[in-house]
Amino acid sequence: MAKSKHHLRQPRKSSSPSTQAFTVLILLTFVILVLLGLGILFIEKTYFLRFDISLCVYLSIFQRIKWKNDIIGAFMKLSNQIHPTRKFCFLKFIIKSQNSITTTFTLKKSEERKSYGEHENGERWVEVISWEPRAFVYHNFLSKEECEHLISLAKPNMVKSTVVDEKTGGSKDSRVRTSSGTFLRRGQDKIVEEIEQRISDFTFIPVENGEGLQVLHYEVGQKYEPHFDYFLDEFNIKNGGQRVATVLMYLSEVEEGGETVFPAAKGNISAVPWWNELSQCGKEGLSVMPKMGDALLFWSMTPDASLDPSSLHGGCPVIKGNKWSSTKWFHVHEFKD
Repeated sequence: MAKSKHHLRQPRKSSSPSTQAFTVLILLTFVILVLLGLGILFIEKTYFLRFDISLCVYLSIFQRIKWKNDIIGAFMKLSNQIHPTRKFCFLKFIIKSQNSITTTFTLKKSEERKSYGEHENGERWVEVISWEPRAFVYHNFLSKEECEHLISLAKPNMVKSTVVDEKTGGSKDSRVRTSSGTFLRRGQDKIVEEIEQRISDFTFIPVENGEGLQVLHYEVGQKYEPHFDYFLDEFNIKNGGQRVATVLMYLSEVEEGGETVFPAAKGNISAVPWWNELSQCGKEGLSVMPKMGDALLFWSMTPDASLDPSSLHGGCPVIKGNKWSSTKWFHVHEFKD
C-alpha cells in the first residue's frame, strides 16, 4: 500500500513594505480620480492643492458635493468620537485658484495661543472657533489698505441700519440694531471684486450666490441684538433661497467692546484664551473679538440643510472707539442683484 502524502500548509507571508506602499498609492490615485471627476480638484499648470490632514478634519470643500450630507455627517461623527468638546482640525494647504489668486493658510486650535492679539505678524491662518455653530476665523484675511478702501467707498452713503420685516419681506427700523450702514454693488470695483473672489475661495461658495457687501459702522453704545441671519418668512427666500453662511470682516480695531457673540453656542465658552479680554456682553456667549483684517465665517444651516439655531449671534455694544465691519451673506442658490 502506498504511503499517503501529507501536505503541510505553508504559513501566509505578510505583505512587504513595498507592497503596502503600492496599495496605498493605488488607493490615493483612486481618491484623486474621484475628486477630479466630481470637479472638486482641477489639474492645470497654475493650480495645485496640498493637504496635510488629521483624523478630525472637516472641510468646507464638501459643500460642493451633491451627496455632501453623508460625507459631512461621517466627519462630524468621527470628530465627536475623537473628542466630545474639542473638535479641532489641523489643516495646512495651499491653493492657487483658476484666476491665479494664491491663498495660503494654516488651521489651528484656539488653545495654541495665549490671547486674542497673538499672531499679529501678518500670517494668514484659520482658527476653529466652534462646531455648534460651525464658526471659523480667517486671520489677516484683508490688508489694511483693503479695509480702508471699503470704508472710503461706504462713508458717503451711510444711513441708519434696518432689519427685515418678516410680515412684508421689506426693511424697517428697529431698536435692536442701532448702527449705520450701506450696501456696495457686487463687483463694484476691482478691489471689491478681488475681495469677493477671495471670500468665495475661502467658503467654496460661488460668488454669484452672495449678496453685495454691506459695510457697517458702530459708534460708542451702538449694537445689534442677537438674531439669526436665516429668514423665517417666505418673501426673502424667493431670491437665491435661504441664507446658508455669513462672512463678517472686521475693518477697524476696537479699543473695547464690539465683540460678535454667539449666545446659543455649545461647549465651554469660558475656555477661550481671550476670556478676560471680553466685555460683559461678550461673556454672555462664545465671542470673537474684532480685529482689523480678520474674517469670521459661520454657517446658518447644518450639514443636513436644516436651519441652525445655534447660529444665533449679535454685535456687542462698542464701549470705546469705533467699529467698522463688512458682511457678506451667501444663499443656497444664485442671488440676483
